[in-house]
Amino acid sequence: MTREKHIVGWVAMAFAVVALTVGAAAFGASVVGHAGWPGSMMGGGYGSDGYRGGMMGGVNSNVGPQPGTPGFIAGTAAAPRVIHIVAGPGYTFSPSAITVERGETVTFVVTTIGPLVHEFMVGPAGAVAADQHDTPEIADIGMMQTKSLTYAFDGTGPYAFACHADGHYEAGMRGTISVVG
Repeated sequence: MTREKHIVGWVAMAFAVVALTVGAAAFGASVVGHAGWPGSMMGGGYGSDGYRGGMMGGVNSNVGPQPGTPGFIAGTAAAPRVIHIVAGPGYTFSPSAITVERGETVTFVVTTIGPLVHEFMVGPAGAVAADQHDTPEIADIGMMQTKSLTYAFDGTGPYAFACHADGHYEAGMRGTISVVG
């Protein structure tokens, strides 16, 4: 093989290594995420909606003014407040306790992590506990899927949310909603 062919081969190999390195870095960034970007899988970060996403290090803390605190703006039918809920891993919801203002409209954005399929039911606590047929719910939220449900808290409560997939409620997969105002 001539010297020129060796050089061309090495140059081609160098380009391939650079392309693989750049591709791996881009893939890693999409999985790990940037600390300031909401919803990244590993680290999370606070987004403009106050959600700190993240599967490994992030915490689903719907930050920002909460009901009963200065600066809070209640969700309306025209502009619901968004509350992010993480279903899983296992038989958990995060957060498991939420506070809403009486009459407020909330859109729950529910994301399942882990291999289990979950559901999200919300409404009066008795109806949720009994898995009552006409209680609003999102069914079949698979791994890494996100679905949403909007609900108006018109009554005095108590309210709750739960997953009634086989055995999940019995394993403790439920949460409480306090009404203030």
